[in-house]
Amino acid sequence: MMNGFRHEIKILLPTAECEPLRSKLAALLSRDTNAGEDGEYFIRSLYFDDVNHTSYREKLAGVADRKKYRMRVYNCSDSAIKLECKEKRGDQIRKRSLSVSRECADAMIEGDFSLLRDVDDPLAREVFSLASGKGLKPSVVVDYDREAYLHSVSNVRLTFDKALHAGIGGCNVFDRELLTLPVFADGAVIFEVKYDDVLPAFLRGVISSAHGSRLALSKFTLCRDALYAFKPEH
Repeated sequence: MMNGFRHEIKILLPTAECEPLRSKLAALLSRDTNAGEDGEYFIRSLYFDDVNHTSYREKLAGVADRKKYRMRVYNCSDSAIKLECKEKRGDQIRKRSLSVSRECADAMIEGDFSLLRDVDDPLAREVFSLASGKGLKPSVVVDYDREAYLHSVSNVRLTFDKALHAGIGGCNVFDRELLTLPVFADGAVIFEVKYDDVLPAFLRGVISSAHGSRLALSKFTLCRDALYAFKPEH
């Protein structure tokens, strides 16, 4: 895929649809080696937005070309802390990523991006500029459990993202006791399909057999809405 952009499809699945689809994919694809014994791993992201809520408003407005910035950790550990930009152009997405230190992460959680000035990386400069010029700051913590399947053709990655929660107890991504709020009362699962060029035909058939609905909203937007409903003044 030119310039690192990939196709992305999101489908909201009722819980009853997950097991049949999971069984089919498990028989055809490889599991993500990052998963634990139960085949899953926990993802927590702290999304940033500016004082005008640009990322949130652009998503709701359906702006075709937009960017979101986040800090991501796995299993609440500081062994791998990523500062990321997820960029969308039409129906394609690209992710740029930078590893940051715990010290830098702790500062950003508090809204201090100054340590990025000393990082020689375009993404670090971009985020620091947004923090300085547009007031980029922590917006919402997004939690979920991920089960992932891989296929080498077209770099296919299929994921079941379960138990989506929004943080309501602050922004500390390393706090295992952080208070969170479930987004889907019925336990619905977000099924994501990412691939470079062409989705293999046998996978198209498997995916089309699942009875779900295309999801227009992002996890960031869903959690931001849940946070606003819980704290209207936020």
